[in-house]
Amino acid sequence: MKAIFKYFILFSIGGLLYMLIEIVYSGSTHWTMGILGGICFILIGLIDTYYALPLYKQMLMSAILITALEFIAGVILNLGFHLAIWDYSALPLNIMGQVCLPFSIMWFILSLPAILLDDWIRSSFFGEPKHHYRFF
Repeated sequence: MKAIFKYFILFSIGGLLYMLIEIVYSGSTHWTMGILGGICFILIGLIDTYYALPLYKQMLMSAILITALEFIAGVILNLGFHLAIWDYSALPLNIMGQVCLPFSIMWFILSLPAILLDDWIRSSFFGEPKHHYRFF
């Protein structure tokens, strides 16, 4: 039961932060982005928990993961259901207008605070051991 509560909290925080990022960037969001953000935040934490990697590798894996999940969500929501939540076709190096290199770079940068926040939440509220970071 404690694990369910922990993942509910992590999912909720990740979802709310993801939606907040979208609101700050574009002025709006969609409830499905809360689900996507929650999933991303949990998976970022699992990468950090189960792999003793340098921070830059965790950040790279996180950015790839978020980009892949955004692509899947975009294909389903935007192209499949025609919800038009976002369209990156005007941005450089985009794939089907659903993901693009500039946002992947942004996710790489934003993954660092996500990793640190996840670790802080896990150690402060759920008694998990604190991480010792190395960038390389």
